[in-house]
Amino acid sequence: MTSASLDKQPHEVASMFDGVAANYDLTNDVLSLGQDRVWRKEVAKAVGARPGQLVLDLAAGTATSSLPFAATGAYVVPCDFSLGMLREGKKRNPWLPLTAGDATKLPFKDEVFDTVTISFGLRNVQDTDAALRELYRVTKPGGQVVICEFSQPTWAPFRTVYTEYLMRALPPVARAVSSNPDAYVYLADSIRAWPDQPALAVLLQKAGWSKVAWRNLSGGIVALHRGTKG
Repeated sequence: MTSASLDKQPHEVASMFDGVAANYDLTNDVLSLGQDRVWRKEVAKAVGARPGQLVLDLAAGTATSSLPFAATGAYVVPCDFSLGMLREGKKRNPWLPLTAGDATKLPFKDEVFDTVTISFGLRNVQDTDAALRELYRVTKPGGQVVICEFSQPTWAPFRTVYTEYLMRALPPVARAVSSNPDAYVYLADSIRAWPDQPALAVLLQKAGWSKVAWRNLSGGIVALHRGTKG
């Protein structure tokens, strides 16, 4: 299965993220009305990183998402396919081992990490199934995956309002705060095309993950999926 490719090739998506790297975190904060901070705190709780553990933070962007894991004493590897994002992250956090990598062909050996996690990046990968298998491959037996991704609001009236926001409000807001507003139009389209909570759980199970479960954040705007490598 391919995630919301929306007629864009991997190099086009990478270039798009290169272009928004400098203001990416600020833009996300504005567009999510500050909710992205809440979501990242929930990811940190779910990961539960501990000193000495190895954590892979895939689609880490500028590595903002990696900082809570590093603060616990875990060894975190921020990985992203956008060189522009990685360069920006290296300027901000030169001590982190930022690594360039394709989610479908990760540059790591088998069974390396205690936890693999990806936030708001899986839907931008060209082949979702391949990425989930790769995450499984590089995870130690007994390790876990934590995925935070936009999903489908569970209350129908709210889902309608949310979709209207994505289609009508997000593009003009993005034009006001982003250096590349077209990127956020693409992201809105990719969110609408993304599988809902049960469908993503099925994909995780097909990739080999067990004990797959999810919980909704912000009424289902975002879902936090977890799985274990048996």
